[in-house]
Amino acid sequence: MNQEYMDKYWDGRHYYSLNAWLKSVFGTKVYKLSLEAGMSCPNRDGKVGTGGCIFCSAGGSGEFTGGSLEQAENKGTVSIWQQIEAGKRLLSKKMPSESGRYIAYFQSFTNTYAPVSRLRELFSEALSHPQAAALSIATRPDCLDKEKIRLLSSLNKEKPVWVELGLQTIHPDTAAWIRRGYPLSCFEEAVRQLKAEGLTVIVHLILGFPMESPAQMLQSVDYIAHFSPAIDGIKLQLLHVLKGTDLAEIYEKNPFRLFSMDEYVDFVITCLEHLPPSMVVHRLTGDGPKKLLLAPAWSADKKRVLNAFTRRFCERGTWQGKYFMRS
Repeated sequence: MNQEYMDKYWDGRHYYSLNAWLKSVFGTKVYKLSLEAGMSCPNRDGKVGTGGCIFCSAGGSGEFTGGSLEQAENKGTVSIWQQIEAGKRLLSKKMPSESGRYIAYFQSFTNTYAPVSRLRELFSEALSHPQAAALSIATRPDCLDKEKIRLLSSLNKEKPVWVELGLQTIHPDTAAWIRRGYPLSCFEEAVRQLKAEGLTVIVHLILGFPMESPAQMLQSVDYIAHFSPAIDGIKLQLLHVLKGTDLAEIYEKNPFRLFSMDEYVDFVITCLEHLPPSMVVHRLTGDGPKKLLLAPAWSADKKRVLNAFTRRFCERGTWQGKYFMRS
């Protein structure tokens, strides 16, 4: 990889990080503010299932949202604007609260699981904040009909809109085990419709499911790398075992092997070697809330993990896209 290219587009790193991409687009550091929309999930309320995905916590992956920060008694009782202001206060040591730029990130549960009128109200409020640089919406592909996608497309004309889809794996046996609740074909159709409307698509993959070999995990990565139309970004997530989840119950009864830190760092770098150099890497490992994290314990030390990535990239003399070949 040409060093000049790395310095210009990757912020001097060995991979195309979200921070580097944000700086190239907005010209400054941009932070994500996690927001609570007060929605549920069809995999919890009975439409698709009742238990949710086996790894999902009671907070629907939204333990760091603004609603939680304000300790709302019920979901959705704290306005989006108030949540943004609360998030700004938390980040004030990193960035002056009145001059910063922020990504309004609807994170917990399924954030298109509501009538279009309600979605328009929530998302428009977030985008109307003068410091909102973009809107990021975590959702399921089976909760994106044509009307909702048209809404997101119209909002995308005001400020950038990203849609984050939790695919986790391409393997049907694993998908059934985690109770994902939709087939791969549903994901494929949703991505094609979103991209046809000019929306940015980010895909979540989880690495470390006990029934998957490294080769199978890499197959999921290669699938995303070569998907057409091209996917814009990827989040690689270490499998966390969190208290209160069905996965925790399985793990406590019959502990399965998890990645060690060195194994995970090495494997993720291998995954990045298979991704196109232009794909933005939004996450390398993820954050499991320390109060809920059962395993692996090493993942709680984020600084140590990120330093291990930097060191191992240098030791291997490698970079994102080293082995990527367009089909």
